[in-house]
Amino acid sequence: MKTLMIAIALSTLPLAAVPAPEEPTGTVYEWPTGAEVAVLRPFERPEVRWAAGHRGVDLALSPGDPVLAAADGVVAFAGIVASRPVLSIDHADGVRTTYEPVWPSVERGEAVAVGQEIGTLQAGHEPFGGLHWGARVGREYIDPLSLLEDRLVRLYPLIE
Repeated sequence: MKTLMIAIALSTLPLAAVPAPEEPTGTVYEWPTGAEVAVLRPFERPEVRWAAGHRGVDLALSPGDPVLAAADGVVAFAGIVASRPVLSIDHADGVRTTYEPVWPSVERGEAVAVGQEIGTLQAGHEPFGGLHWGARVGREYIDPLSLLEDRLVRLYPLIE
C-alpha cells in the first residue's frame, strides 16, 4: 500500500519538478516538410504531464504531400494509432520524432536518412490540418522546432 501511495504522489508532481531532458546534440535536423513552412499551431507544454497541451507543432502541409525524415534514424513505429496513421523515428541522440497523419512508405526497423521521403500526409488532422510533428527525449516532450536551431558554437579570436 505504501508503494502505491508513493507512486501516486510522484505522479502528481508538476513538470517543473521533473528534471529537464538533456539538450540533444550531434544530430542534424531539417524541416520534415523539405523547407521552412508556416506553423499552424505551436508546441504547448502542459502544466503537468497528464494535462492538456500540444505536444508537437502543426506544420502547413497539404494532404498528398511527401513527408521527410527530419534526421537520420531508424523507424520505431509505422502503423495506425487511434484510427490515424503514425510514424516514429528514433535518432542517435536519444530523440524520437513523430509524424501524423502520415501514411508510411517505410517499415519498422528500416534505417532512414535526413530528407528521405518517409510517407505521404493524409487528411484528417483537425482542427488545424497539416502535419503534426512531435519530438521527445525519454518520456519528456520537447518543442521539435528547437531541434532546427543552429547549435554550432563558434569561437572567434579576440581582436583589440
